[in-house]
Amino acid sequence: MAAATITAVAVFPLLFAARLRNETLRATQQQLQHALQHDPVTGTLSANAFAASVEHTIDRRRVAAAESPDGIMLVVRVSELDEIGRRYGPQWADTLLQSLVRIVHSSVRYGDLVARLASDELGIYLPGATAENARDIGVRILTRVNETTFAAGHERRISVTVQVGGTRVEDQADFQALREAANRAALAEEEAGPLLFRELFS
Repeated sequence: MAAATITAVAVFPLLFAARLRNETLRATQQQLQHALQHDPVTGTLSANAFAASVEHTIDRRRVAAAESPDGIMLVVRVSELDEIGRRYGPQWADTLLQSLVRIVHSSVRYGDLVARLASDELGIYLPGATAENARDIGVRILTRVNETTFAAGHERRISVTVQVGGTRVEDQADFQALREAANRAALAEEEAGPLLFRELFS
C-alpha cells in the first residue's frame, strides 16, 4: 500500500508536466499557424491564405445545392502608399493601412473575407453577394475613407485616395483571374475619376 502511494506521488508530477508541455506545444503551433495565415501589420488574412479560403469557399458553395457559388471579389487599392511611407516614415504608412482595414471591416458583412494582397492592396471576398451588395459596400468604404481624417503626427494631415474594383465570381474559380479582373476594374475607376460602379463588374 505504501509503495503504491509513493509511486502515485512520483508519477503524478510527471504526468502533469507532460500534459503542460503538450498544451504549450499546441498553443505554440496555433500561434505559428495564425502567424503564417495572417498579415503581421493589418491582422487580415495573408494573400496565400485568402486565395485558398476563397477557392475553398467557392467549391463548398458549389457542392451545397442550397447555396449559390456566385459572389463578388473586390480589391481596394491605396494610391501613393509608398510615397506616404517615404515622406512620413513606414510606421505612418502601416498606421494608415490599419485604419483602412478597420474601415473595410466596418463596411463588409459578417462572414466576408478580408486580406492584404500587396503592400497597397486589400482583397475582399463577398460570398453570395450581388452586384448591388458589392456596390453598397464599395460606396460605404469610399464614403468612410472620405469622412476620415488621416494624420501623421499631430498636425500633418495625409491625403488618401482609394479605388475599389470588383468582379463577379460566376463560373470563375481561379483566384488569380478574379484578382486580375477586380484590379482592372479598380484601375478603370482610377482613370475615370469618380466612383463608376456601373461598369466595374467584368
